[in-house]
Amino acid sequence: MVNVTPSEHKTWDAAMYDSSYQAIWKLGAGVVDLLEPRAGERIVDLGCGTGQLTAQIAASGAEVLGLDSSPEMVAQARRNHPGLRFEPADGRSFTIAEPCDAVFSNAALHWMRPPEDVAASISRALKPGGRFVAEMGGHGNIATVVQGIRTVLGDHRVDAAWPWYYPTVGEYATLLESNRLLVRSAVLFPRPTRFEGDKGLHDWLSMFGSAFSIGDSEASRIADSLRPVLYRDGAWFIDYVRLRVMAVRI
Repeated sequence: MVNVTPSEHKTWDAAMYDSSYQAIWKLGAGVVDLLEPRAGERIVDLGCGTGQLTAQIAASGAEVLGLDSSPEMVAQARRNHPGLRFEPADGRSFTIAEPCDAVFSNAALHWMRPPEDVAASISRALKPGGRFVAEMGGHGNIATVVQGIRTVLGDHRVDAAWPWYYPTVGEYATLLESNRLLVRSAVLFPRPTRFEGDKGLHDWLSMFGSAFSIGDSEASRIADSLRPVLYRDGAWFIDYVRLRVMAVRI
């Protein structure tokens, strides 16, 4: 059983995410390798999105529960993988009936604030010796895109609606260890990510930057300002920086 605390959540176009942003979950395959799921383990996929990596974990023989705060994502995940279990849940306050062997997360934790509550929930969900394996946006993620947004919208509007948490290695390791999650490895690395087409950045802003209520003309101005830096060979290369971490519950 999952206890759910209702919360404000971003409304996702889950079908569009599933069809046009496959790079996000495909690049998470290395995080599944780091998890090393095993048959018989009980694993939570926190921020499971449309369930693609949940299914990869389940293929190991593990029993996997996919959790996401977005009803749209949960519904799409259930359509994609009807044999797996997906439930709506708030990453800041979810609980499960019995502690599990591992909590996994890819490209989701930077949407969950305050991070202190998320870390506490993850710690509660794990049995002693259980693993926490995750990848998320880290310090410096999309810095060039953010600067373009600030130039067009202004600092006040951006700061008032800021939706993300992008920590340094030291900041996140300290947070985890204060919640009895002993960090075994943590790395921050750049990973420019390709989004196809002339409108790639415009569409990205619509999907991931909706907190800023960017209008079409504003999105065009942002894209025009960033085109010399981020656009080449018919695609946009957005300056992702990822934080990948593995920790053990003590």
